[in-house]
Amino acid sequence: MIKFLLMVNKQGQTQLSKYYEDIDMAKRASLEVDVIKSCLSRRKDECSFVEYKDYKLVYRQYAALFIVVGVSDTENELAVYELVHNFVEVLDKYFSRVSELDIMFNLEKVHIILDEMILNGHIVETNKTSILTPLLVLDKVAET
Repeated sequence: MIKFLLMVNKQGQTQLSKYYEDIDMAKRASLEVDVIKSCLSRRKDECSFVEYKDYKLVYRQYAALFIVVGVSDTENELAVYELVHNFVEVLDKYFSRVSELDIMFNLEKVHIILDEMILNGHIVETNKTSILTPLLVLDKVAET
């Protein structure tokens, strides 16, 4: 099960966080600091899977952004690794070469995409067209 997803820049600032289990706000802050520190301090030639307390961390770097997913011990790390890549591909398709600014100024759309892909910590959709359909419908409604 996916416990949380974080999108962080190279400076360690969280751009997006989504939690799929109830964690106290104070604990979230310290969790994010520890998780970010442990992933950003790793070299590029090191494995993208890290064991951290009760979680397995799966992370990928795309330009200046790191996407970190905390999962339970029973979750398949490679499936989550590919999910992260699929998520970035969907963002790329929607924003036409996504950037950190796209994410910062369209956070609600990024959350919609993420909600279409993950429900209650479980992967429910990976098809890019199916993921983007509700968002494109919302865009059409907003135009009229």
